[in-house]
Amino acid sequence: MKLLFVADPLESFKTYKDTTFAMMREAASRGHELWACHPADLVWHSGGRVVARSARAITLTGDAIDWFTVVAEAELALADMGAVLMRKDPPFDSEYFYATHLLQQAEREGAKVFNRPAALRDHPEKLSLLEFPQFSAPTLVTRSEAAIRAFHKEQGDIILKPLDGMGGTGIFRVAADGLNLGAIIETLNKGGAETVMVQRYLPAIKDGDKRVLVIGGQVVPFCLARIPQGGEVRGNLAAGGKGVAQPISARDREIAEALGPILAARGLLLVGLDVIGDCLTEINVTSPTCFQEISQQTGFDVAKMFIDALEQALA
Repeated sequence: MKLLFVADPLESFKTYKDTTFAMMREAASRGHELWACHPADLVWHSGGRVVARSARAITLTGDAIDWFTVVAEAELALADMGAVLMRKDPPFDSEYFYATHLLQQAEREGAKVFNRPAALRDHPEKLSLLEFPQFSAPTLVTRSEAAIRAFHKEQGDIILKPLDGMGGTGIFRVAADGLNLGAIIETLNKGGAETVMVQRYLPAIKDGDKRVLVIGGQVVPFCLARIPQGGEVRGNLAAGGKGVAQPISARDREIAEALGPILAARGLLLVGLDVIGDCLTEINVTSPTCFQEISQQTGFDVAKMFIDALEQALA
C-alpha cells in the first residue's frame, strides 16, 4: 500500500538514529510504497479533498547520507493513501495545530491517519499526565509567580519547564536555596503571560529519563534510559544525554499497561512515555523516537512491531 509520511524535510534526517527512517525502512522491506511531504504541502480547497502538493515518492538507497531517491512527484489526495503517518517534530505550534485540522478533514474524507489528529490535539505532551496523577510526581501548572514560589517552598527542589519545549530546551532546576528562581520564572512565564509546568526534582534522573514505548496499546519490553552527562540535569539525547537501552522495570510496565489501552482507544497508535524513577513525567504523542537506539542495543525490532501494529490497524 501507499504510505504518506508527513514529516520534516527528508534532507534533515540523521538516518543512524531517526525513528521515521526506521519506520520507512521496515515498511519498504514489506513492499509498501513510500511517499513523503511536509505539513506546508497540505492544502484544502472548498468542494475538494485535502491534498499533499508536491508529495515525493521515494526509494531507499542503503547509503547513510544520500539515503533516498525521488522516483516521482505528484499531488495526492490523502484519502487515496493506504495510511498517513503524522511524524512532524514538535514544537506543537499554531501551524502544527492547523495541520491537525487539515488531517482531520482528510479523515472525514476517508483517510487513515496515525496518530489521529484529534488525539494529537487532545494530548499535549506535558499536560496529558494530569489525567494520571496516580503515576506522576507532584506537579504544578500555572502562570502565577506566587504559586511557583509556594510550590518551591513546599517541595524544596524543583524542575521548571515550558509547555511547548522539546529535547530538554528551557528546563531549569532550582534547589532548596532558591538561587535564580525569580529570574527563571521571569524567563519562562514572561511576566505571567505564559503557563509553566513545575515538578518536584526526582534524584532518580541520575539513572536516566526512561523512554517507554507503547505501540497499539502494547508495551515494548525495552526502554531507553537517557542519562544526563557532565553535570546536566537533563537526560534528553538532544541535550547530550547518553542513551542506554534496558529491560523495562515492573513499575514501567505497570504505568504503560495502565495507560496503553486507554490511549490506543483514542487513536494513539504510538506513544512514548517518559518515566523518571517510578514517576511518569511526560506523555509524548507527536513523533515519539528511540526505535533505533533500542533495536541496536537489544536486538528487539521496534520498527517491525510498529509496522505490524499499523498493518493490523488498517486490516
